[in-house]
Amino acid sequence: MKSLIVAICLVGCALAGTDYPKVVRSDYQQSPEGNFQYVYETENGIAGQAEGKLKSFGKDESAIEITGSSQYKSADGKVYALSYVADENGYHPQADFLPTPPAPEPLPEHVVRSLAYIAAHPYVEKKKL
Repeated sequence: MKSLIVAICLVGCALAGTDYPKVVRSDYQQSPEGNFQYVYETENGIAGQAEGKLKSFGKDESAIEITGSSQYKSADGKVYALSYVADENGYHPQADFLPTPPAPEPLPEHVVRSLAYIAAHPYVEKKKL
């Protein structure tokens, strides 16, 4: 009985298989300095590319700046595309489907008056004796 169950499981796994989309394009290049670029594309419309460059700023500081994009086609045929920059200031994606914050409301009048008063009367620290 156990052998029959194991055999059924093996046949089921073999028949299930996995049909992964074929990769139609794939390229990756890297330089000794740390720069790189890659691109890929599959037969079902998934694609992506990125380029990374070593960026120096200041005397002893450096970071890798990466710019790239990716896209895929949904089941209903709509193409979703995303582009991004990742650098020393963080990850910054851009896409039409990403949520955006609502427009800021104007400041209340009492806050505007308070800020004007603070700007007109800056704090001066008194010297201690």
